Amino acid sequence: MGKTPKVDVFRDVDNRAPGSVSASAPLASERSELNGEPVTLEGLRYPALLNFGHFTSMQVDDGRVRGLDLHMQRLEDATRELFAATLDAAAVRAHMRHMVGDERGRLSLRINIFSRRLRLERMAEAAPPDVLITLGPARERQITPMRLKTFRHQRTLAHIKHVGTFELFHHRRLAQQDGYDDALFVDSTGAISEGSIWNIGFFDGRGVVWPDAPQLKGVSMQLLQKGLQERGIATTTARIDLADVRTFRSAFFTNSGCAVRPIASIDGMDLIVDAELSELLEACYASNPLQPI
Repeated sequence: MGKTPKVDVFRDVDNRAPGSVSASAPLASERSELNGEPVTLEGLRYPALLNFGHFTSMQVDDGRVRGLDLHMQRLEDATRELFAATLDAAAVRAHMRHMVGDERGRLSLRINIFSRRLRLERMAEAAPPDVLITLGPARERQITPMRLKTFRHQRTLAHIKHVGTFELFHHRRLAQQDGYDDALFVDSTGAISEGSIWNIGFFDGRGVVWPDAPQLKGVSMQLLQKGLQERGIATTTARIDLADVRTFRSAFFTNSGCAVRPIASIDGMDLIVDAELSELLEACYASNPLQPI
């Protein structure tokens, strides 16, 4: 039999902002490695057939990442919870450095964690993790204000950035079918939680309020919180019901592909799109240092 062909391109679902497109670059510029080696079709068989694992996505700038320590902590914590195993963070960073190499400028990098040794009939047993890293051109950012539609929905294990994304994009599709840009989730108690693949923050004229509901603790959200605190700007967490939206001045989207994007409306309730607020938030985000891989 012939050798298993190597695959240099792995198109993945990333945390790109709704409506965004990939930066202009040849498709072959996207490449993947599994445990530090060029990925093969056989290597992709398990994650393609079994949707159990977790990931993180980040933007790389000249070999550095803002909030890299938070991304690594996310991976370590989720690996421990889902696979009862320890992730070798030093090895993961070595794989990342190998992938980036001498590339300069802005790049998009995603790390998927799964286990080919996970036994489906014995899911509680520890399973050593496999590390799939994909590198490609940076995503083009979108700054057009978003119009959101709410849905009563809550992700399973909301605190984990897991690979079960069907329901997220299904709700985005439903929102877009009704003429909106994306979906915003409201939990079983009626509290606003998070967007399809992003966090939401509200501005009341004095500071930023984050929803107190089951959600992923996004890296960009954490970086914004830190930047706000360092500037002496109030950043708090509180329950926010849909009826409370009208009490806020503005709201914004944040995720790894787009640190700040204004929100124009939620279920037809208009919010102020404030360019100065966006600039302030961008500055708070950028105040966090880039960390070398």
